[in-house]
Amino acid sequence: MVDRDAVTLDDPVGESLRGHHAHLARRLGRAAGYLPEVATFSAVSADPGPAEWADLARLLGRGEFADLFSCPATPPADWEPVFTLDGFQMIWPAGSHPGPAEPDSQIAELGVGDVPEMLDLTARTRPGPFWPRTLELGTYLGIRENGVLVAMAGERLRPPGWTEISAVCTAPEVRGRGHASRLVRALVARITSRNERPFLHAAEANVDAIALYERLGFVVRRRVTFRGYRTP
Repeated sequence: MVDRDAVTLDDPVGESLRGHHAHLARRLGRAAGYLPEVATFSAVSADPGPAEWADLARLLGRGEFADLFSCPATPPADWEPVFTLDGFQMIWPAGSHPGPAEPDSQIAELGVGDVPEMLDLTARTRPGPFWPRTLELGTYLGIRENGVLVAMAGERLRPPGWTEISAVCTAPEVRGRGHASRLVRALVARITSRNERPFLHAAEANVDAIALYERLGFVVRRRVTFRGYRTP
């Protein structure tokens, strides 16, 4: 059965930049992108023409990175391909309830003062792009052991009615202790309490993460291909 509420997830970056994250957007014509140090994601319309690609190139600057996320449109031939990655978009089923959130004193909300540790943890674990101002996209939660940040997860894209869970990562030395599942459950509880639905993305090769998300209740909505380019 088609989940009509999920149609907005066909363009999660563009929908976020037009809505909840409009204050973090930069624009030129119909092209848009996040402010530097927040995210590298860019968005164009569903059927961009040469002028729109030229606007995005001018918006970002010459030789800059354009992360088109899951946008199916292909830029002109003079845009240099940087990466292509197959993955899945997974969603929280309509009408599914996470149950009451159990108090977890080890989980804490992260703030600006935690950014150096967050950058270090994401650099070591590589859950996806994370920059000095990515924290501004939403709420990020973390777990510390002996005062050291060892696991985190947070909110990223915010299309209408939805919140993406992202940056789910655990330091290698403490994996297997259930930190990721605890953090994702806590975020699901927060998001659903706002009458929104969680969604997330996972690389196709990351079978362990996909299995975890399925155990927690997420289902695959569609396959996606993530693409990045360098502007001419």
